[in-house]
Order: sequence, then C-alpha cells, then structure tokens
Amino acid sequence: MSETVLDVQGLSVDIATPRGTLHAVRDVSFQVRRGETLCIVGESGCGKSITSLAIMSLLPQTARRTARRLAFLDEDLASASGRRINALRGNRMAMIFQEPMTALNPAYTIGDQLMEPYLHHKKAGRADARERAIELLGKVGIASAAERLGQYPHQLSGGLRQRVMIAMALMCGPELLIADEPSTALDVTIQAQILRLLADLQQELGIAMVLITHDLGVVARIAHRVTVMYAGEVVEEGAAERLFGAPRHPYTRGLLSCIPIPGRTERGGQLGTIRGVVPSLIGEPFQGCGFRDRCDFAREACQRTVPLHESGDHRWRCVLDGLPT
Repeated sequence: MSETVLDVQGLSVDIATPRGTLHAVRDVSFQVRRGETLCIVGESGCGKSITSLAIMSLLPQTARRTARRLAFLDEDLASASGRRINALRGNRMAMIFQEPMTALNPAYTIGDQLMEPYLHHKKAGRADARERAIELLGKVGIASAAERLGQYPHQLSGGLRQRVMIAMALMCGPELLIADEPSTALDVTIQAQILRLLADLQQELGIAMVLITHDLGVVARIAHRVTVMYAGEVVEEGAAERLFGAPRHPYTRGLLSCIPIPGRTERGGQLGTIRGVVPSLIGEPFQGCGFRDRCDFAREACQRTVPLHESGDHRWRCVLDGLPT
C-alpha cells in the first residue's frame, strides 16, 4: 500500500458571523495516498472549499479549526507554527484556486509570480527560477513559454490563466496538490484539456491530489476515490468505480441521477433533480440527517443519530444499510 500523504480525521470548522456561528465543516475524515486522486463532491455550500482552506491553514481570522488528526506525511499541521506552515505551503503542499483571474496578481507579470515561490523556498537564483518557469509552462501546454513570462494576467485567456496556476502550483515539486474547482469557469473543450493535464501530471509526478468539484462527470474521468459531502459532513466515501456503480446514500444517488449517461440517457430526456436546498448551517447544529427534508426515503429515525455503515473501504452515513433498487 502506498504512503499516506494527507490524513484528515475529525476536522471541524466553525466561523463566527453576525447571524451566529456557521458550522461549515463537521467531523470530516479522509486520507489521500501518494499517486492517488481523491475527489470531494457536493453542492455549493456543502463545505468543500472550506475543508481545503482548513488543510492549507488559509481560513479567515473569524474561523476556528479543530481536528483529532490533521497530518501531512505524519507531520502534525494542527499544532504547527505559522512559520512551519509557510515553509510547507507553496513548497511541499500547493493549491490551485477556483478563479485564476482573482488568484493572480494583476500588477505583476506571469514570470514574477511563477518565480516567486521558487526563489523563496528553493533559495535559487533568478536564472534557475526562470528556467524552471519556462519548463513548467511548456509542460502545461503553453507555447512560446519564454515570451509569456513578460505578460500580465489580463493578457491571457481563461484557459491559459488556469494553466499558469497549475504551473505555479508545481514550481516547487509539491507532494500534495489541492485543486479547488479548477475548471469551473472554462468552456467544455478547455475544461477537458485541463483535467487531462492534471491527470497526466499527477501520474507522471506521483502527486497526492485532492480535487474539489460539484461535477460528477469530472469525477468519473479522474478520481480514484470519492468523498461526498453534504451540509458540512461526509455522507459517503469509497472507490470511484464502486461508488458510481452502487451508491449507498440517497444524496449520492440523487447527484448521479442529475448527469446524463452515454448510451442510457435518451436525447432530450429529463434528467433527475434533487428538490429543496442545502439547510442553513448557522446557529445550533442540527440533529440527525441533514438530507432528510429532501430525501425520498426519509423516516422518523433520520431525526436521531445516524449510523455509519462500512463495507470494505466503502463507508456511508444513513439509517438505511442500502438503497432500494
């Protein structure tokens, strides 16, 4: 079995707001091994991005993070000093943010922004940093890489900016890469290219990757394992093939019914929907299953403590030990 790069156990994030405490992430647990891609999926507001920011220690000052274990290659991130986190972040742990136009600084050239982490973490000279930047721009499929270094973010298309973000994340050769909705703002063709690029780089470099998305079509193409989040909790987790073939939680089944399946979904046919919206996570934490008001299989037991079922490496949190066919 390959080495565990990221170990998250019992992660919770509470954020103070004018309306009360937002319980954004509640007792989330998962692991990512070297060379593995874990996809975290769920609707907007389910806690996916906050989970990634908590791992990278990038939460707002009003947030409080707790965890039974939060470890990167057996190093405890929960108790690490700010100086130690800064030494890891952007170096051995890297993140691709959701919107490259806001993540890139419009006042600095692409070259300056690519070279900065390499100069800082590797203590290299500018010539070496420039050579590394050109190498990685070429690796992510950007032509005329040397000329691109002098350009500013607004001079690049959305697809090129996203490729620059990927190159920037890879500059120091990280062992953990977190990609937060890296293809959301792109058209379908560019999205496919970015996903193929991430998969190829991950395989080539042996990186442990966490991909955050709401698009199960993306997950089907790239994931080894899948974690499904709903209302700040993990409701199902397992190998991608098994989870897609036999989902055990009603929410996962609902998500899968919303995407077309080649050869099975009729052209012009109606896709599935999930009624209602994600419940508010502000105030007193709700008891029982957070999905019960939207679930076709809800019953009185859903209002009480929900059991965790396990079958091999497949886990799900539901009063049902399996879904009716």
